[in-house]
Amino acid sequence: MNRKHHARALAGLAAFALVAASCGSDSDSSSVSVAPDGTEAMADDTVADTAPAVTEPTDTEPTATDPDETDMPDGGGGFLALPPPTGEPMVIGMVNTEGTPGLDFPELSENTRLAAAFLNEHGGMGGRPIELEVCTAAGSPETSQACAQELAGKNVEMVMLGLDLFPGYETFTASNIPVTGVLPILPGDYTANALFLGGGNATTTAAMVAFAEQNFDAQSVGIVSADNAGANGTEADLIAALDAAGIPYKSVKGGDNETDAGFQGLMREATSDNPDVLISLYADAGCIGTMRGRASLGITTPVITTAICASAEVLDVVGDEAEGWYFVAVGTPQTDTPEAADTLAVIEPTGATNTSQLGLGALGINGLLTLANIANLVVEDGDEVTGAAIFERLQGSDGVLNWPDGNPLSCGAAPAYPTICNFVFVMGQYSPGTGVQTVPGFEALDTTDYLP
Repeated sequence: MNRKHHARALAGLAAFALVAASCGSDSDSSSVSVAPDGTEAMADDTVADTAPAVTEPTDTEPTATDPDETDMPDGGGGFLALPPPTGEPMVIGMVNTEGTPGLDFPELSENTRLAAAFLNEHGGMGGRPIELEVCTAAGSPETSQACAQELAGKNVEMVMLGLDLFPGYETFTASNIPVTGVLPILPGDYTANALFLGGGNATTTAAMVAFAEQNFDAQSVGIVSADNAGANGTEADLIAALDAAGIPYKSVKGGDNETDAGFQGLMREATSDNPDVLISLYADAGCIGTMRGRASLGITTPVITTAICASAEVLDVVGDEAEGWYFVAVGTPQTDTPEAADTLAVIEPTGATNTSQLGLGALGINGLLTLANIANLVVEDGDEVTGAAIFERLQGSDGVLNWPDGNPLSCGAAPAYPTICNFVFVMGQYSPGTGVQTVPGFEALDTTDYLP
């Protein structure tokens, strides 16, 4: 399985959709099943080599010598207008899972490095250059713990978790190192001593239910998903959200990959009771199969799914067969904002033209630039920029916005999920001739009332 496929699988798992990871132990190694496509891997017990620190501060002569004298963005982007940072470097640690078959996600750390290099030319972390220390884990508790100990020994000021299945929270806490992450993966992440900029399964499935009720007044829902550990975990979260909303459902499961006839059979059965809405938890090839199956049968029931199914890899194949499909966390592309300009500057070395082409890499970019925005708020407050200060400002969430969408972050807004900071999603729909566009009125769908 190639790297790009892994990225697409976990992008759905992670950022925008199907956060589904389950663990077991059938031998002396840790067994981890991740992603709705059934990707499974046996993790070994060795620690991958630590990646080098990212970039050195630029030698470009700055126009401001003190962060307090620098015009910082107000939480809405505009990093390109900032001069190079000149303060004391801030060492930020990152733990990411790489180098293990089935659990190899280097695009996340690679693109986080690009974001750090960009910030080291444009404002840094509240006027401080960034030194990024990346430690790679191998999908086992032992390797994650080794990374936590290594980063603590390097005196990092804060940690930004990439995709780390077993973060060493106790080690970080004992070392007074604040921890942020791009998203929670396993249940323990929801109550850990950390803050996550994405909500994972809990908020994504809640968004599906909220949109079904608010946009379609859904009184019944059909579900199609693959029958594997990852998809079953996601389905459990979805069902919990449906139960909390009092919406009955019928769930139909298929294989990870079906024939055209197989996908048609799934769609036919899932809509046999005429539900108001269909929710698909399929990813990658399953997106194509379910879209074609629905279209070939002439089914008009609207379908809600994840951002994976809005990828160019899918839509370029199905075309207008995607009409009637709605996507969590995908809306009208923005091209004329400061954030859009910043994004193009960050990703220029990759040759990509938008972050949807980066898979997991988008999570690292958005996460680090969100933290940099928060650091600039710390400067505006007249406080010293430290890892602890950034964490405290995020935790308070007063006026803190997510980058690049500008939605407010509300850490702890849901008592059952105290580590989640982001509960708001844009909802998109496919329109012939224009592609995926934001559904009017759903630019910022709040999921807090729909969490199970």
